This record gives sequence, C-alpha cells and structure tokens, in this order.
Amino acid sequence: MTLFKSLFAATAIVASLVAGAAQADYPERNITMIVPFSAGGPTDTVARLVAESMSKDLGQQILIENVGGAGGTLGAGRVASSKADGYTVLLHHIGMATSATLYRKLAYDTLNSFDYVGLVTEVPMAIVTRKTMEAKDLKGLIDYVKANKDKVTVANAGIGAASHLCGMMFMSAIETPLVTVPYKGTGPAMTDLLGGQVDVMCDQTTNTTKQIQGGTIKAYAVTSPQRLAIFPDLPTAVEAGLPGFEVGIWHGIYAPKGTPEAAVNKLSAALQKALKDPNVVSRFAELGTLPSPEADATPAALKAKLETEVARWKPIIQGAGQYAD
Repeated sequence: MTLFKSLFAATAIVASLVAGAAQADYPERNITMIVPFSAGGPTDTVARLVAESMSKDLGQQILIENVGGAGGTLGAGRVASSKADGYTVLLHHIGMATSATLYRKLAYDTLNSFDYVGLVTEVPMAIVTRKTMEAKDLKGLIDYVKANKDKVTVANAGIGAASHLCGMMFMSAIETPLVTVPYKGTGPAMTDLLGGQVDVMCDQTTNTTKQIQGGTIKAYAVTSPQRLAIFPDLPTAVEAGLPGFEVGIWHGIYAPKGTPEAAVNKLSAALQKALKDPNVVSRFAELGTLPSPEADATPAALKAKLETEVARWKPIIQGAGQYAD
C-alpha cells in the first residue's frame, strides 16, 4: 500500500509539472477569437484591431471567426462549450449582459459559464436618422416621432444587437413605442437608413462615424457623458434634453469556464499591452471611442461589469416586453 501511495504521489507530481510546463509555454499554436456577429460590423472591427495587436505580444496569431445569429448567443454558446484550454476565446459586447434577460432559454449560464479576460472598450452610441429627416435638433426629433409614432420606423441589427438595445432605451426614455424594424446585421440596417427606407437608428459610433462625417445621415446626439472629440459640435443626449440617457456598448473578452489561470493571465496581459498600442489607440479614436484603461482590462473588472450590467438591463428589457425565444 505504501508503495502504491508513493507511485500515485509521484505520478501526480509529474502530471502537475507537465501541466505547469504546458501552461508556461502557452500559447503554442493559433488562438481562435469568436465574434458573435457578422464580419464588417462594429464589434468585428474592434475585435480585429485588438486581436492583431495581441497576436504580436503572444507570439501566435489570434484568428477571428464570425459566428453570428440569435443576438450573439450562438457564438457565446459555442465558446461556453469549447475546450477550456485557452485556444478559444470570445469577444462580445453589452449583449452578453442583456441576453440573460432578453432570451428565455440560453445554452449557457451567463455569469457562470465563462472565465474573464478583461474589458476592451466602451463605444458610445449616436442617435441618427435618414438624411431627409425634418427635425433640426433632438427635441424636434422627439416631437416628430411622438406625433408620428404609428409610422416612424426604428431600425436595428436584430434582437440583442447594440442598436436594438439603444432603440429600446430611446423609446423608454421618450415614453413612446415606435415601429421597430429588425435586420440581419448592422450593414443592411444602415443601408436602408441611407436609402431612406427607415427613419431612425441608434447605433455605435464605430458604425455611424463615416456616414455622419459624410453627411449621408443626420446625427442628433451621442450617448456618452461628454461630447466626443471627433464630433465637438454634436451634443450629448443629456445636453439635448434626455436626462440620464447615457449608454455605452462595452466589449469584453471571455474564455470557457475552467481555462487555466496562467492562460487567462497571459491573455489579459496581452490585452493590456494591445490597448496601449498607438495603432489601436489612433484607430479607436477615428471610430469615436477609447481603449479601456489598464485597470479595467482585467478579469476582476470584467466580471464586476457583467454582473452590474445584467442587473441594470433586466428592468429595462422586462419593461419593454421584448423577448426572444
């Protein structure tokens, strides 16, 4: 029995040393970053910028795989069920929090099926309309949509998308239900807004900046606490008459629950370096956003953010009565 115990203990020590060595060598091959939305959208843009920079630090490529559908829950579910070895990660936005209430059934537990890497950025939104909208300012826009609530259309990129969430918040703030038009992605929603087929949209500046600058759509306000340097003449929603209307579409990186701590820590360290990369900083600025500060690009900060946001959005979604199966 003593010999058996000794052999067992020795085997356990060897296994532990091998596992430790493997974690120390991480990553030894390419990493897949799942983006739960279509290529070319605002979340995809953020992911590709950060992944390119993180790859340099990690010494292995982070390859983007777009797994769209069901408001981001298909991609999140894919990561939750993946092997917890550090080679599959998820970059998701605020929809990670809202889906916990928005969807009646999920294939994963939002707060308990993932390990946390860190926050990436918080992108402000812009309230925009078709170019031919008559209203001169946000107050005029609100008056117009209230007077025409049965025919004004609000576009979004699908249930659970950032534009859907901001649209719900806008209707809640003005206490007026409007006709919502969901699309299969940000691209077709913006195309119809540009063409005047829909009237209003509230979407991330990463998706609206070029159109606002080009004058192909009209912008009425941004949802950040302060005006954006890229749009100094565009008021915040609060300034323009919507008290408390502040919302940012934050992005975070997650790994499957049980991912080795050493791998999570390396990913987090690489993220922190990436968010200081001059190219990332400048590209984010062009898109109207900023990288998260180093203190937020950590597992603890992302975990706290997700918990807070799940609680924040639950009453908003329940009040709107918009659920997905």
